[in-house]
Amino acid sequence: MPLTFTLDPAVTPELRDGILDLWTDVSNAGGAVGFVPPVTREDIRPQLIKHFASMAEGRIRLLVGHDEEGRVAATAFLTFNTHQLMTHWLWLYTVMVHPRHQGKGYGRDLLAAAADAARGIDGIEAIRLTCRGGLGLERFYASCGYKEVGRIPGAIRVAPGDDRDDVIMLLPLH
Repeated sequence: MPLTFTLDPAVTPELRDGILDLWTDVSNAGGAVGFVPPVTREDIRPQLIKHFASMAEGRIRLLVGHDEEGRVAATAFLTFNTHQLMTHWLWLYTVMVHPRHQGKGYGRDLLAAAADAARGIDGIEAIRLTCRGGLGLERFYASCGYKEVGRIPGAIRVAPGDDRDDVIMLLPLH
């Protein structure tokens, strides 16, 4: 059954808790979403609060996918550029699909919904994201239409002696 996507949902305690659970579970499953396992909801909470504050300021928009049981199953944050010469594209951050739903095509659905949302924002011509090298993420994003446009070797230190490339991907929207 497909996910139901909502752009700019109301931030309720249920949504907050659902995103905290999702982000914790994705991180602890090894997902490249800003943390290294093991993490708890309390480790992630300050980062989510920053995202919510940016949403309230109009700098970020949230896309959420709910599963058939109404649980938060996927998210992506569309982040606007503040630099006046870069307002024609946005960043896609914290792209997550819950581990229990991986392998069902929901990642592709999430990226398609994010591209549709970005197309609906006046003046946005492209989506840019970065991903952690060494996990095959760049191949997944490429299969969804993104092109690798840059790579910074060893820019992400997962652990001492475990540096990964920061891969920059771009999806033109027209």
